[in-house]
Amino acid sequence: MTESALAAWLARLEAQYPQPIKLGLERVAAVANTLGLLPVSVPVVTVAGTNGKGSVVATIEALLHRAGVAAGVYTSPHLLRFNERIRINGDEAADSEIVAALDEVEAARGEVALSYFEYTTLAALLLFRSRAVEVVVLEVGLGGRLDAVNIVDPTIAVITSIALDHQEWLGDSLDQIAREKAGILRAGRPAVIAATEPPGLLAAVKASGAEALWLQRDFGFAPAEAQWRGWLQTSAGERRQLRALENPSLLPANLCAALQVLELLGLPATDAALEEVVPALRPPGRRQRLSVAGLELILDVAHNPSAVDKMVEFIDITPCNGKTIAVFSAMADKDIKAMIDAAGERFAAWFLADQPGNARAASAAAIAALLREAGQEMISVSKNLRQALARARSVMAPGDRLVVFGSFHTVAAALSWLAKEQGKG
Repeated sequence: MTESALAAWLARLEAQYPQPIKLGLERVAAVANTLGLLPVSVPVVTVAGTNGKGSVVATIEALLHRAGVAAGVYTSPHLLRFNERIRINGDEAADSEIVAALDEVEAARGEVALSYFEYTTLAALLLFRSRAVEVVVLEVGLGGRLDAVNIVDPTIAVITSIALDHQEWLGDSLDQIAREKAGILRAGRPAVIAATEPPGLLAAVKASGAEALWLQRDFGFAPAEAQWRGWLQTSAGERRQLRALENPSLLPANLCAALQVLELLGLPATDAALEEVVPALRPPGRRQRLSVAGLELILDVAHNPSAVDKMVEFIDITPCNGKTIAVFSAMADKDIKAMIDAAGERFAAWFLADQPGNARAASAAAIAALLREAGQEMISVSKNLRQALARARSVMAPGDRLVVFGSFHTVAAALSWLAKEQGKG
């Protein structure tokens, strides 16, 4: 199987179904049943939410791997390679495996039209079955109720923080979005709720009939800047106190949610595992700190105002001896003005970029206009992200810091640029 076979398959899907999501479960469920994928025979954890899903999944995956439990993990989007989306026992699925699974989906679908995400969701489930994984972890792509992964009944569902995002699909209010996220919950089954807002979430969870465990009521943590001490509810209903933990890259709420899931699965992380795994967790693009050739970087996929708020909190507690500079690009359907407002005066200069070939991306000129309206003056506009990164680096002095954020595409470009700088790409 050539390396280009997977790229050809994905390009074909993108061309055939340019709209990334087709809401509705009937079509994808019908093909899943033809393939004999439902019900899934092993425990399933499904994670929904606006921000924090990737952190919860990464924590669960790392601790299951440490415990010797073979997990099949499906996430989206990816940063550098599609294979990042489908991982088995800690490793990305091979091109040949994914292509074979997509071929099997194609043969089974008949006249049923499937979206890109629906194809790949079914392919992931096929790979998990063929590899006989012991636990499946599914990250919702969009919303929850009508997302393709919701054809699978979760053993345990997780809802992370909720904020305004994807309003064109999910609704214009936090309560509407909460109802969509709560669509992954199942009556009588555990739900780990790592969100405290909006008010409508409480009603949505109650209406689902799920057995909910709530952050800071049934499990939680004592707030602290670096270290924090949490507690969990054991499968026996008792309280388990955690030792002090530290990981500045991940929010305690998301870490606690992941640990609570493991308790409910009957696979609790030992104190030794927590002390080994948690401090080392560094999911790419989530408050990711790098130092390359004397250049300090923070990479964050923050792509909505709420996520930028959390990124700013991290910047504020992370020391920097010089000035902080931003490389920023975002999708046009995001509330870019609110993202800029959330960033405040943290950046001495903004380096903006167009994204040729990405129809969803906002133009650098449009973002520059919003920055000027917000009173920002040090603004550079580039024709692409690689040029913006190079320009930003050219004005940095020792002790300065570069923060790259705004979308997965933006962070992916920075990672590719860094790989080339280091002679890896």
